[in-house]
Formats: sequence, structure tokens, C-alpha cells
Amino acid sequence: QVQLVESGGGLVQPGGSLGLSCAASGIIVSDYVMRWYRQAPGKQRELVASISSSGTTNNADSVKGRFTISRDNAKNTVFLQMNSLKPEDTAVYYCNAFHYFRDYWGQGTQVTVSS
Repeated sequence: QVQLVESGGGLVQPGGSLGLSCAASGIIVSDYVMRWYRQAPGKQRELVASISSSGTTNNADSVKGRFTISRDNAKNTVFLQMNSLKPEDTAVYYCNAFHYFRDYWGQGTQVTVSS
């Protein structure tokens, strides 16, 4: 059984930082494209960042220079470090694992940026 468990969300002031984790079981994260998505109320789910099996990373334009995706193969965990947070970053953040026809999602973790 595949499980992706996100953690690390919470409330943070504008300009602050948060680090999200996605712990995987049932798959090997380095075999998958691992992605972070987010969905704000009333908006479509948006791709935030991805890391390929080879370690190549990509970020959405809206988070470039502020968010960093990384992977710890030994812990089978993917991370999203978020700096210089803005109110518009408020959303539920989801971890996704994709490989050909296999597509798995975590349950999401809430990030709220507010003073």
C-alpha cells in the first residue's frame, strides 16, 4: 500500500519560512517524479515544484527564488522549503508521486500566511 504523508504546515507571518515534508511508504521516491501542488480556496490545484528521478528540479514562476524542493533518498522523503512567504501562498499543499501510469497523492497540509 502506497502512502504519502505530508507534515510541516501551519500558520506563519508574511516573510516567514516553513518546511514541508512528504514521507513515502510503498514506493521509492527516487524512482518517481515527486511534485508539490497547492490549492487555494476557490482556485484550481497548481503545480508548485517538482524533482525528477535524476534530481532535476523545477519551480513555478510564482515561487522561484523562494521555494526549494529536495529529496532525501535514505529517508525516502521529499521536502519543500518555503521562504519569504506571502499571503497568496496560503493553500493546502499536496505531495504527489508520478511514474508512468502510477499517480499517488497525499492528504494535504494547510499552510496559512497571515499577520
